[in-house]
Amino acid sequence: MPHTPVTVITGGSRGIGAAICTRLAHEGHHIALGYHSDAAAAEKAAATVREAGARCVTVKMDTAEEADVDRLFETAAAELGPVTGLVNNAGVGAPVGPLADADADAMRRALEVNVLGYLLCARRAVRDMTRTGGGAIVNISSAAATLGAPGEYIHYAAAKGAVDTMTVGLSKEVAADGIRVNAVAPGVIWTEFHADPERPAKLAAGIPLGRSGRPEEIAAAVSWLLSDEASYATGTILRVAGGR
Repeated sequence: MPHTPVTVITGGSRGIGAAICTRLAHEGHHIALGYHSDAAAAEKAAATVREAGARCVTVKMDTAEEADVDRLFETAAAELGPVTGLVNNAGVGAPVGPLADADADAMRRALEVNVLGYLLCARRAVRDMTRTGGGAIVNISSAAATLGAPGEYIHYAAAKGAVDTMTVGLSKEVAADGIRVNAVAPGVIWTEFHADPERPAKLAAGIPLGRSGRPEEIAAAVSWLLSDEASYATGTILRVAGGR
């Protein structure tokens, strides 16, 4: 692998994604930041990366669109060098509420981003990394994959269950190519992801550690899984959920 890691991060403009960008920049990664709509937030995250001494390119894109995924990876390679890491982070939680009330089009869009988007990004990463000497993929899953998220977003939990399965299967498929594939499964984290901004506070009492998590705590787990220290870890789903 090249001396300087080059990591693609989808959904890198806010929340967990932005925290991952900052953490990896401080550890010497150049960052290709994919974002969907908020250009100002993407530039703010990119500025944080550059302040840490790393290079950053931002690409407006939709992970569920094959051409956009290809453009993200091609931009990363052209501007920063061979891609050595992928963090599949872009996700959609809505619609929120009981399954019986869920809108079909909104569920379809969420599944496209949360499952197809991860598959398309991982497929492109594997194609590139196989050619350039290996690398590492980290998928952002969720504790919802095993809790089921009743009354909140069962479709989202189902999508994250698919992410866990994909992580295990792909890790076995590409191990001989020098590519490791792992996942981090966050619990309730203080981000703008929640439809109810106070949800992390309201759920704290039901979490064994007594609080919701911080984006930086997820970024730390991602950083480890991408690092050489995790060289014997693949097919792992690392739960960072305060005991839930």
